[in-house]
Amino acid sequence: MTMLNPETGTVLRTSYQKSVAEYWNNNPNDDRVNTKLGEVDGLYHHHYGIGDPDLSVLEGPEDTRQGRIVEELHRLETAQADLLLDHLGDVRPGDHLMDGGSGRGGTSFMANQRFGCQVDGVTISEYQVGFANEQARHRGVADKVRFHFRNMLDTAFDTGSMRGIWTNETTMYVDLFDLFGEFSRLLEPGGRYVCITGCSNDVTGGRSSSVSWIDAHYGCMIHPRSEYFRAMAQNNLVPVNVVDLTAATIPYWELRTKSELATGVEKPFLTAYREGSFQYLLIAADKVGR
Repeated sequence: MTMLNPETGTVLRTSYQKSVAEYWNNNPNDDRVNTKLGEVDGLYHHHYGIGDPDLSVLEGPEDTRQGRIVEELHRLETAQADLLLDHLGDVRPGDHLMDGGSGRGGTSFMANQRFGCQVDGVTISEYQVGFANEQARHRGVADKVRFHFRNMLDTAFDTGSMRGIWTNETTMYVDLFDLFGEFSRLLEPGGRYVCITGCSNDVTGGRSSSVSWIDAHYGCMIHPRSEYFRAMAQNNLVPVNVVDLTAATIPYWELRTKSELATGVEKPFLTAYREGSFQYLLIAADKVGR
């Protein structure tokens, strides 16, 4: 499924970016958990879940148990996206939002449905762009929700054009100072950026074999918690809310271990969260100045 696009050379500027894009272009169904969960209601996410699961899904007929687990996992990942959108603040139908690293578009569609505004998603995966834009057409919102083959470090959108921006488990693939510099440029004064991410504990994370395993498995660069705040401070982004979601995500991972869709990543995630070396954070920050 390798795709040739004359824009590829300008969007993918490093060998690392090319390798990340190639993975998602050529292995679109590798993350079969999110693919299968998206089939529940046609809302496809690329992130994990939060909240207390309904453990009654583990009871009842054996032949339908896995289906019940899938539906419950999907409910928890949608609850995570809802929480992110709760922190975007006052968004009105005439506003413009951006989804940085938009995947198959799930959160973008939820934002448009909630706020009625224009949403633009950017991703370096051409496969994801095509999938998400087809979903927009299927949902009848292609005039309001659009997905672009662009690099979120250099989006080419107008300066000050965004009321809100979010990233959902995508910041571990980029340099935070470069990313927040671009987001600060894009946001209007007083605009809001919301991030949900896994990050390492500055004290113990560097010594955790589980954090190292997660980093290697996903081919990412897990940042220490402090780096998010240093990069925000350097780019006129002032945190207004920080929520530690670690305890809220552990039940999701525990339920995943009961699913036939379990991939083996569950154990290192649970170990890292429980030992405190890895944290799941939501950070909401306002753009100050111009």
